[in-house]
Amino acid sequence: MANNQNLWARRRILATGGAVSAATIAGCIGGNGDDDNGNGDDEVADISEYQHDGEEPDDQDRSDSLEFLQPADPDEDYDPVISFDSYSMQVANLVFDGLYEWDDELELEPKIADGMPDEEDDGETYIFDIQEGIEFHNGDELTASDVAHSFTAPVEEETQNAATYAMIESAEPIDDYSLEVTLEHPYGPFTMSTMAVPVVPEDVRTEDPEAFNTDPIGSGPFQFAEFQPGEYVELERWEDYWDEPMPYIQDIRFEAAPDDANRVAQVLAGDTDVIDTVPATEWDEVDGADGVRIHGSRSPSYMYLAFNCNEGETTDPDVRRAVAHSFSMQEFVNEHLGPAADPLSSPIPEVTDESGGWEFPMDEWEEEMPEYDPDQAQELLEEAGVPDDWEPRIIAPEGGPREALAERIGSRLSEIGYGADVQGMSFATLVDTYNTGNVDDYEMYLLGWTGGPDPDVYYYNLFHESQEGVGQGHFYEGQGDFHDNILNARESADQDERRDLYVDVTEEIIEYLPVLPAYSEHNTMAAREEVEDIHAHPSVSYNPRIVSDYQNTWIDE
Repeated sequence: MANNQNLWARRRILATGGAVSAATIAGCIGGNGDDDNGNGDDEVADISEYQHDGEEPDDQDRSDSLEFLQPADPDEDYDPVISFDSYSMQVANLVFDGLYEWDDELELEPKIADGMPDEEDDGETYIFDIQEGIEFHNGDELTASDVAHSFTAPVEEETQNAATYAMIESAEPIDDYSLEVTLEHPYGPFTMSTMAVPVVPEDVRTEDPEAFNTDPIGSGPFQFAEFQPGEYVELERWEDYWDEPMPYIQDIRFEAAPDDANRVAQVLAGDTDVIDTVPATEWDEVDGADGVRIHGSRSPSYMYLAFNCNEGETTDPDVRRAVAHSFSMQEFVNEHLGPAADPLSSPIPEVTDESGGWEFPMDEWEEEMPEYDPDQAQELLEEAGVPDDWEPRIIAPEGGPREALAERIGSRLSEIGYGADVQGMSFATLVDTYNTGNVDDYEMYLLGWTGGPDPDVYYYNLFHESQEGVGQGHFYEGQGDFHDNILNARESADQDERRDLYVDVTEEIIEYLPVLPAYSEHNTMAAREEVEDIHAHPSVSYNPRIVSDYQNTWIDE
């Protein structure tokens, strides 16, 4: 299981963060510091300004075509049982329907399922009913056996997705349209996360798994038309789609365009229809361009500064507090990311709190966070006995806003008499470095995580002691029941109980700062103006949604 968790952690880390050019980093970090002295604009832009109302076409019998550029090369695993990257899943989520799916507010709603499940045995057993008459692309009827296989295959086949379903003891069909899922123990995130399983046809998939991975058959609104490895995937509308509405888009082509400037240039020139991820460095150019609109949505992403609590000066919580007082996170986010991100004051993004109905005391947590106060930072470091020549090593992904944030922290520490050794690294090097706990490797690191509507994804993976050296590198021992509270919240089906436990955990994080929350980066797309009724989804793997209860994308030519 540890290997699966490690791979899962790496992918969630790799999936986050946009690019910033080296020139921008140098230009922004080398200023006179007025922005951190409270003289800059401290208003955070509202991403809701980039959500546009959709329109219905006059002619609803349409056969439109759309090209979509992705910001990274997908792994090209289109079988959702094994698919482990967001950009392969952007394709797969149009081919497969889920038992449940997240709407545009990250609330789980039935899709293949016929309503919400019946819960028994204090959250250890769930009875699901599924809709009758749903067919896969090959004409086979979707049954409870297919749903059961979709739940159990990731663990049985030891895939990288195993951790998501590892708590399932059994999934057994009752009849063709109902099944019983039994858990090894109550698992709080089950009804908020695990039930969103994409459903695959068991017989076709198990007959030839390798072929299924690159020519999959689902029950979704689109089916594979052509696949050229390393080049593109083309999907075509499935004319016998079982659900409504029928997509207006007839075919869609996915291509990777990892170079930010090239991807932006293509949409500005009208050479493509939609691009995923508007780089912060290109935001103003895209936002002000004729014929192009930015579409944005808050996301459950969580960027953070983590401290080495195992070795070095940062084992002292006062040193960690000093670093937090030495710069302004809000000013950094405004300057470097603008409308593309929101500052954070806890490990829980606002969209996670709202979509899960947690009602966490977010305003109180924000007030408790250390504010920019260089005098206080200097005093704390002196009282902690930190030597005058202290230059902590800060590691971060190279060439992005997190490296820029590391440079900002180093610059502000220099202003109060210390310094920093900032090292931008490739992701491959960084993930082999940040979890060693060795002070010679780092005293701070900057990374990101992407989650969903359940806090367990953040707290367990980023703070529980079982994940030391796997998904985290701060090695925080905690006070009292810190780690027990995280585990108890994970294994409880009572949301009120879980909320109280998470509040205690968060208050300790804010007080002792093993990790300093940074910002949540929004999901964004840029589309030609003729692309109508397209919306950025909070989950990047759902973009482009194309068709749902609240949208049906079309091209106004």
